[in-house]
Amino acid sequence: MSNVFSDSGQIGLVATFSELVYTDFKGEMNALCWYRNLDGDFNEIVTRLSLKENITEVYPEDLLALQLSEKGNIAREIILNDLQLLTDFGASPSLNLLKCYERDDEFDFIATDVYSFHVDRSPIATDTFLCTYHGAASDIVPNMQTTQKILIPEIRKKLNELYDGPPEGFEGFLTENYFDLHYQLHANAEPVNLGIGHLWRLAVDHPKQEVLPCIHRAPIEKEGEYRLLLIC
Repeated sequence: MSNVFSDSGQIGLVATFSELVYTDFKGEMNALCWYRNLDGDFNEIVTRLSLKENITEVYPEDLLALQLSEKGNIAREIILNDLQLLTDFGASPSLNLLKCYERDDEFDFIATDVYSFHVDRSPIATDTFLCTYHGAASDIVPNMQTTQKILIPEIRKKLNELYDGPPEGFEGFLTENYFDLHYQLHANAEPVNLGIGHLWRLAVDHPKQEVLPCIHRAPIEKEGEYRLLLIC
């Protein structure tokens, strides 16, 4: 297994799907990785699919309709199996063909898009699952190597200037506009790239969560290359 992953106290390594979904997060560990070296030609699947928008959801029937080589068929079976495992577990996985996500460029001092290091939040107990089969992969970073952006004085001052309401409503304003979900990396921060083919489970901010939520970001896409991403 990768030393990059095994040397990180933030990441727990597992060998099966069952371990991935039933292993508890604890301490600083808020990311679990089912480490896999996948066979199959995932690039073939990407080239056979049609991008209808910047983000196109791909359904099992779309995959089944593709005429593929033996290697392409192996890749398709892996994806279909991952979708079924997550569905049987009770999750709602989505397979996306991605050119890019929408950018948030409204302000020059803070962004709330997925390219910014952020955490996911849910009102119910849940986790984020993701696997990049092709293209650039996401990054995570240890919480101790970041600062919540709303706690950075110069950013907080500018956000206060945007806010038009009573002082007691300011924190609610930050939450309602998702500013509180985003983080600034420290100068010595060492993000970890999640790599290709591994199925990840990341801790989400929710009322029953016992660890800090996992800080992550979407990658900048490579020019002319689409991503194939499973996420839920």
